[in-house]
Amino acid sequence: MKTLTCALLLLPLLAAFTASAQNANPSVVVKTSMGSFTLELYPDKAPETVKNFLQYVDDGFYAGTIFHRVIDGFMIQGGGLDANMTKKATRAPIVNEAGNKLKNLAGTVAMARTGEPNSATAQFFVNVVDNVALDYRDSSREGIGYCVFGKVTAGMDVVAKIKAVPTGMKGGMRDVPTTPVVIESVTRVPAAPAAK
Repeated sequence: MKTLTCALLLLPLLAAFTASAQNANPSVVVKTSMGSFTLELYPDKAPETVKNFLQYVDDGFYAGTIFHRVIDGFMIQGGGLDANMTKKATRAPIVNEAGNKLKNLAGTVAMARTGEPNSATAQFFVNVVDNVALDYRDSSREGIGYCVFGKVTAGMDVVAKIKAVPTGMKGGMRDVPTTPVVIESVTRVPAAPAAK
């Protein structure tokens, strides 16, 4: 009887585990000229941002772009310019979902944007330290922050190598790697098959 009672008590836990495995967050592999890293994305916390990012991924948009802004002690930013510092054409900007209140902690990925809160398109950045100043404070232009939509789950050593590259001026921009750090591809990690 004890065995049956234990089994019945564990059934809801097993069902929850199975459901969560079937609804696993999507992941992508960012392959660069310095190695690869994997991002887990949070569609439940930033649905429009993840949808937008994955559309660029599926379109092959990121292939040949670079990490054009690299600041050790801050972040690495890329996904919008090629090695000649030419901006790639993007789709329309998306709404800033930083109100999800996810923190810009080391290893998280967020959307880059201009001073206009709702201006993010394709560029993203990986925080290499905890960047509290980029977090959502309020819905004002100054307080809205930068939308975190995922985190690095593998390859943080590659991010660490990228953040340490020598940088300089190029194309009127500061903090540009002197040797381009090319994003060769960003591809989805196939979802694990559902348990039968």
